[in-house]
Amino acid sequence: MKITRVSVFQTDLPLEHRYWLSGGRLKFECLDATIVKVETDAGITGWGEGTPWGHTYVPAHGPGIRAGIETMAPFIIGLDPRRVLDVERAMDLALPGHLYAKSPIDMACWDIAGQAAGQPIADLMGGGSRTPRPIASSVGAKTVDETRAVIDRYRQRGYIAHSVKIGGDVKRDIERIRDVESLRNPGDIVLYDVNRGWTRQQALRVMSAVEDLNVMVEQPCETLDDIAAISNKHASPVSVDESLVTLQDAARIAREGIAEIFGIKLNRVGGLTKAARMRDIALAHGIDMFVMATGGSVLADTEALHLAATIPDDNCYAVWACQDMITAEIAGGRGPRNIDGHLHLPEAPGLGVHPDEDTLGDPVGVYAA
Repeated sequence: MKITRVSVFQTDLPLEHRYWLSGGRLKFECLDATIVKVETDAGITGWGEGTPWGHTYVPAHGPGIRAGIETMAPFIIGLDPRRVLDVERAMDLALPGHLYAKSPIDMACWDIAGQAAGQPIADLMGGGSRTPRPIASSVGAKTVDETRAVIDRYRQRGYIAHSVKIGGDVKRDIERIRDVESLRNPGDIVLYDVNRGWTRQQALRVMSAVEDLNVMVEQPCETLDDIAAISNKHASPVSVDESLVTLQDAARIAREGIAEIFGIKLNRVGGLTKAARMRDIALAHGIDMFVMATGGSVLADTEALHLAATIPDDNCYAVWACQDMITAEIAGGRGPRNIDGHLHLPEAPGLGVHPDEDTLGDPVGVYAA
């Protein structure tokens, strides 16, 4: 089996509600999605998606994905997509770095491999837990009242896991954490996501002030050096998100004890192939995980669910999914959808969901032998 054609589509995914993070420092209203179609000479087609969370969040943007695929396409056409390591090496040689541009190609190859084997991707990867994974909401609000309203909106949809965005104002952050904790239901999973929004002193002030609550804090400071510098000065479990990009990052975090939780975002780390190695480092060092799509449609959410299903149930807190936040629909309601705040692994081979191609418009790039 060989890759014969790669087609690239661009589509906008408007958000249902305006969204802020880092204490209102960053605002998002629409996501720029890149959908990739990989065709083979065996008649099997795979689909992938790359949707950064805007252009100002981390070093990733929609036009960069499409430019990266244009650069890499000649190097992967003719390869067997089932041999995902060969495709990974070809992309890494053709374009060092730029992991976010490689993720949709990697997803499409796993989709093809699963279809060819007659198995869901998670089963093909050697996992495949059928335990439904909680969906983590993303609560990007500015005030205590707004935070309450957003959490309530998600609770009405069955959500028990919440990622509450904080950062940038010590007094406000302490108030918000204490307010959310006062409303916590039994069984709730709450992660306070700073998105790099604290300096070292701000992080210590907030985490010391809420130490009695034993809350989980994600990405409290800008860099791994910052997080490491304060790690022995507080008692809060820390999740690393934006600073977990490469396998070297994962190894350092585990080796130096910088964090107790990995927030693995598939688009950011380069897709399932590279993310699986981070998963294994985490499991080998007793580090638990959240698995997340960086953003996007049900395609990206489903990819995250497949990786989550390869993690033992006790080590995977939740899957962050974006589909309940966007108003566009590219798959006709198919694929894993929110059922009482959880996603259920699809039984169809491969990814388990494909887009309606006629909703995507004409491709913005087509690459063939």
